[in-house]
Amino acid sequence: MTPARLLFVNHVSSMSGAEFVLAQVAQAFPGASAFLFEQGPLLAALEAHGLRGIVAKNGAGLGGIKRDKSLVRALPALAKLAGLVREIAGAARAHDVLYANSQKAFLLTALAASIVRRPLVWHLHDILNPEHFGGMQRRLQIGLANRVATRVVVPSGACADAFVEAGGRPEIVAVVPNGVSPPQAAPRPTREALGLPEGPLVGVFSRLAHWKGQHVLLKALHETPGVGAIVVGSALFGEEAYERQLRATVRELGLGDRVTFLGQRNDVMRLMSAVDCVVHPSTLAEPFGLTLVEAMMARTSVVATDAGAAREILDDGRAGQLVTPGDALSLAAALKAFFAAPQDFAQQRDHAALRAAERYSADRMRGDIRALVEQLAAGRSG
Repeated sequence: MTPARLLFVNHVSSMSGAEFVLAQVAQAFPGASAFLFEQGPLLAALEAHGLRGIVAKNGAGLGGIKRDKSLVRALPALAKLAGLVREIAGAARAHDVLYANSQKAFLLTALAASIVRRPLVWHLHDILNPEHFGGMQRRLQIGLANRVATRVVVPSGACADAFVEAGGRPEIVAVVPNGVSPPQAAPRPTREALGLPEGPLVGVFSRLAHWKGQHVLLKALHETPGVGAIVVGSALFGEEAYERQLRATVRELGLGDRVTFLGQRNDVMRLMSAVDCVVHPSTLAEPFGLTLVEAMMARTSVVATDAGAAREILDDGRAGQLVTPGDALSLAAALKAFFAAPQDFAQQRDHAALRAAERYSADRMRGDIRALVEQLAAGRSG
């Protein structure tokens, strides 16, 4: 069978969770095309995997429209958006299946798919609930999905449930958990080699955003003397004020000698394997949590808030500790329990590593998505 001619569409080219997933998925489709609204690291990553990059002529600046605001804010950009739809439709005519990897990309690709009559996959990386999105945005996205999307791929049962509760058609949903490539076998790096402090040390790994909960970790550290932390990630989407707030909190709580901000890094799993515990302190429901799986594969203990997909990934607490979202005292208690007897969590780490290898590998994710795309392409040609 001739391989499906696939067109990926994404609205940003900076690297965050959804973009890392796209870069992993794309490895299953050498020779596919990627339509991006802007230049950036994602474009380079996709081209390195053998994809043909297409950069929009009218896409610059659209990433600045906040996902958690009403789409009314996007009205001044309507002319530019219409131009993007035409560009996507033009690129789509040479492809069998369209694959939108973000909400903004889906909105415009759905309109293009209606014009060129191509099957459309929406890889939904978000939980569509009122905590994250306004009512107008949810109604628009769900309405388009019900009418235009051939499949909606989601990474967790939590995402699938939220989509259906918001009015989405359950028969178009396919749960394909995100996948991570296992680290190469190598000795654990020393703290000294990585420039990390000695002593009890935790790490939080995500972009800096209020709902990611880094401020909760700082408050928990204030309750756990002697424990240090590294904060890995940066403010990617106009959230610089939150980063300034975090640094101010460090000063106010007297944590300057215990908290290190490392910014964006490309050696996350090495850093994870060097800390004692990975903390995932999100205050709102997470659609997935790549850092959870990465920590599990690194055989590093995990403490995560019990919101969204974390319970699913951590096997109801058998693969990591679960704490109350937004509760610094609950997080502090979990950290104290861990550092009182780290050896007691060895069996939990072993279970987590096995679960990650069996359920959350990049190869498994790529295989599942490739089978789905080929099925849609075969249906179109049949």
